[in-house]
Amino acid sequence: EGNITKVRLTPQPSPTVNYGFDVTPARLVTGLITERGICDASATGILKLYPEKRMN
Repeated sequence: EGNITKVRLTPQPSPTVNYGFDVTPARLVTGLITERGICDASATGILKLYPEKRMN
């Protein structure tokens, strides 16, 4: 109880890959989809959706 352990979720020699956690090069990302909408993949684009996060 309360112990952390590793649990295998796939058979031992599994040819699967989880591309949901693949790192996409930034130069290929043109937009971001968030709970507030879609914006350009830039600091300016993000600040349009999250103006309260502006750091002054």
